[in-house]
Amino acid sequence: MASAALAAVEARLRAMLEPYAGRLEGATIYGLPTLRRPGAKAHDWFAFVKPAAGRVSLFLLPVRTWPDLLDGCSPELCARKTGASTFAFTSLPDDLASDVEALLARAFERYAAG
Repeated sequence: MASAALAAVEARLRAMLEPYAGRLEGATIYGLPTLRRPGAKAHDWFAFVKPAAGRVSLFLLPVRTWPDLLDGCSPELCARKTGASTFAFTSLPDDLASDVEALLARAFERYAAG
């Protein structure tokens, strides 16, 4: 996969997290920028994006805490789940992006509630 295509995936995922940036604080975990509740401990983060060789990963901790957040996700999004809270993307077409945005909204609602 061309690096320009992966850079576009990374930019799109980061843009999807932007609406939550004003309600969360910036922090780092493993040297990567992440979003978390104000005053949260290091491992109580909401989400972050990590580029890697051949893919871009979205780490979304609420999915690990509340697996039922995946209920209603498309099979295409579920197929990209590679870990307890990780989704890997090599592309991000509009229909899949809409599914990711809906998952982020559900996850944020649950995470913000505490």
